[in-house]
Amino acid sequence: MKTIDKIPTGKLGRTGKMVQTGVKVGGNYIKYYSKKAFDKDLTRDELNEDNASDIYDGLKSLKGSALKVAQMLSMEKSILPNAYVEKFSLAQFSVPPLSAPLVRKTFKKYNGKYPEDLFDTFATQSVNAASIGQVHRATKDGKKLAVKIQYPGVADSISSDLAMVKPIATRMFNLKGKDSEKYFREVEGKLLEETDYLLEVRQSRAISEACSHINNLKFPKYYEELSSERIITMDWMEGVHLSEFAKQNTNQETANKIGQALWDFYMYQMHVLKAVHADPHPGNFLIDSDTNLIAIDFGCIKEVPEEFYVPYFELAKKENINDPEFFNRKMYELEILREDDNADEVKFFSELFYEMLSLFTSPFHSKTFDFASKEFWSGITDLSEKYSKDTNLRKMNGNRGSKHFLYINRTFFGLYNLLHDLKAKVEIDNYKKYC
Repeated sequence: MKTIDKIPTGKLGRTGKMVQTGVKVGGNYIKYYSKKAFDKDLTRDELNEDNASDIYDGLKSLKGSALKVAQMLSMEKSILPNAYVEKFSLAQFSVPPLSAPLVRKTFKKYNGKYPEDLFDTFATQSVNAASIGQVHRATKDGKKLAVKIQYPGVADSISSDLAMVKPIATRMFNLKGKDSEKYFREVEGKLLEETDYLLEVRQSRAISEACSHINNLKFPKYYEELSSERIITMDWMEGVHLSEFAKQNTNQETANKIGQALWDFYMYQMHVLKAVHADPHPGNFLIDSDTNLIAIDFGCIKEVPEEFYVPYFELAKKENINDPEFFNRKMYELEILREDDNADEVKFFSELFYEMLSLFTSPFHSKTFDFASKEFWSGITDLSEKYSKDTNLRKMNGNRGSKHFLYINRTFFGLYNLLHDLKAKVEIDNYKKYC
């Protein structure tokens, strides 16, 4: 794979790259409509593929929060066209890495020494490059290690990157008024936390120690003395990424075993720790030769405050969703309905979220749930398609829901996708035996 010798770190350089990408996308539309004039049956498939490729190519050269957005979007399988999902999913664990000279230069900048001064061996060619950092093999005192190095300039460019994305997001989601700032601040705060590798080491150790008693779940050991604000050193863990395992696996019992460990891990965090690994994409999980689940990245941890946790999970109960008075009260507590809503907005959003939550919380309505269920996934896809075409939704204030929805919903949707990839059937309350 081609390596990168330089990453634009200044606002001007990064903005210029985004403008270049915008020009390419504009050219794709011109090409599409020119062909459409002569072929009325032409689909948008080629346009989607061209746009996805050009946008991803632009983002992968920027890395950092710009590429992190693509990674997050790749999890929206029921919303984005497939061309975007396939291309953006590369941001999870397969992007062009830094060149060897830039790796050594970056390492010395962050640690004050070159890698060969700290480790017995260090491979300058990365084994895994993602949105914020890349991983290298190393050894020290007979131990096999994984060393994650953050890309240069990532932390310093988060605010300017989000400023570029903000006008697009505001139009896409029809956000109005100053209240929309809470969502951008939430994203910015979490991205800044993800660039603090000392914080990640502390979070990793805390959650791995708290969840070490869960069956079929493993974690690497982290080495603070070999880590810094932009570098993390941990045990090298042997295994294949969850997505690759899911494609190859044909044993339903194994799928259920791994799926149950994944579900129990997340439910224990959510209900007991009230802090959850909010980045559940396949690149953050490995499966070892004994079919254990290995969690290897804890950069994005979302704390779940009690005032959000209580009403959120009260609505996971079918009887509560179907109680109109109770449901309406929780809609206001969760900031889905607003005091300044008119009658049409109250009716529209009450019906929308009733339909959405009835489907989204259905795994909690039975003792076991089969995440391979075609009915469940077609329901999510149909609902997404229905409201993406709803003209009334575009006319209404899109500032809906507590800021905590951003990462909690992302967590559940990502978890559901992983379990769907595994085609796992899980026992919903099994996590309680660990409490």
